Amino acid sequence: MGPRARRALLPLLLLLVVLVRTEVPQGRPPRSHSLSYLFMGASELDLGLPLFEALGYVDDQLFVSYNHESRRAEARAPWVQGRTSSQLWLQLSQSLKGWDHMFTVDFWTIMDNHNHSKGTYSFGVGNKAGVLPESHTLQVMLGCEVQADNSTRGFWKYGYDGQDHLEFCPDTLDWRAAEPKAWPTKLEWEVHQIRAKQNKVYLQRDCPQQLRQLLELGRGILDQQVPPWVKVTRHVTSAVTTLRCRALNFYPQNISMRWLKDSQPLDAKGVEPQDVLPSGDGTYQGWVALAVPPGEEQRHTCQVGHSGLDQPLLATWAPSSPSTPVIGVISGTMVCILAVFTGVLLGTLRKKHVSRGVPRDYVLADRQ
Repeated sequence: MGPRARRALLPLLLLLVVLVRTEVPQGRPPRSHSLSYLFMGASELDLGLPLFEALGYVDDQLFVSYNHESRRAEARAPWVQGRTSSQLWLQLSQSLKGWDHMFTVDFWTIMDNHNHSKGTYSFGVGNKAGVLPESHTLQVMLGCEVQADNSTRGFWKYGYDGQDHLEFCPDTLDWRAAEPKAWPTKLEWEVHQIRAKQNKVYLQRDCPQQLRQLLELGRGILDQQVPPWVKVTRHVTSAVTTLRCRALNFYPQNISMRWLKDSQPLDAKGVEPQDVLPSGDGTYQGWVALAVPPGEEQRHTCQVGHSGLDQPLLATWAPSSPSTPVIGVISGTMVCILAVFTGVLLGTLRKKHVSRGVPRDYVLADRQ
């Protein structure tokens, strides 16, 4: 995948993270789950992208992939691989094939409304010039979230050339345009109310039903909760003193981390944004940093909330005991032991030497 393609897909990938991850409130909250599909493709293959590729996620777990070339759904998670002959998997495969066709039609519609379907761009290499078809990208993300109280929320968004484009509103059966150029497509799609009603049925009925089936399939894996291990460290430079709060080896990735000063929440000013990344072993790690005045480190506390915790965890920086005095005590003790041992050894050798060279009843006479 080329640099241009990565730049085009980055906003949608960030959006996926936002939709999948929700902040954990105080205490152990009931857990919600989400099902989301990410579709992406390019009008020309020069970007290194396929014409259509789909990735499906339950929460943060990739479980299926599909592309236009193979036209096959591939299981991507162990808890799915043994069920590829099930009715659920057959329905999923058919849905992905249908979305493949829908993606192509929508792509051409959007390109036509941008006057891009026949667009070209010029390039020059040395003294030679030529014309190549201009390539564009389309990204779609759709899915649903089922809350712990069984309420649902659906989402269906389009991104064009890496920018937000259109978002479907199931309650009003219309599309929200994110930019002026999206208006022609918005108006064209809103004429066909049948499509809008089908989208609403999928988001509010079919998607939550499929999510519950997948959760049942992945029971014991998707519903596990591993609490974080939290530590606060201090990093001192000539310019600033920084406290860094790290949460390690937790699952799922939903976590909240914030700083308190004298037990009161701090504003976002001076706080580095929270960052959560995979650890590589199925768990996650996250951290949040704060610049503090020297000497005020212990007035600040890191508060961490996670579904694996019964209540929020509090962690502060604790200065470690100086190692030099300990080493000094150990060294001094060893010197004393060696001195005593040496004295005893010399005394023993001296006695042995005297006993071998001088008779026991010999008395040294004073010299006159």
